[in-house]
Amino acid sequence: MATDYDAPRKSEDDSESIEALKERVPDKLSGSSGDEDADNPSSFDLPGADLSDLELDVVVLPPQQDEFTCMNCFLVKHRSQLDHDGAAGPICKECAA
Repeated sequence: MATDYDAPRKSEDDSESIEALKERVPDKLSGSSGDEDADNPSSFDLPGADLSDLELDVVVLPPQQDEFTCMNCFLVKHRSQLDHDGAAGPICKECAA
């Protein structure tokens, strides 16, 4: 039997009125939302803001055996990107080009 996927689907949840749905959804235009943005709780920071009280948790990994630091661009690259070892140190393919 063929199914018409463009036909509107009816279910038990469709019987709810539009007014009941509007009551469940918070009004975005009212401007009084109680919860702050989880990603940026202080709305936004201006450039040059004092971030000295901000504590960051960063895990720094030691250099791996299959990595090198290019002495031209100072990026950590995989050994497959090594072009040559110069007098200053290893140079990647992008910098050698």
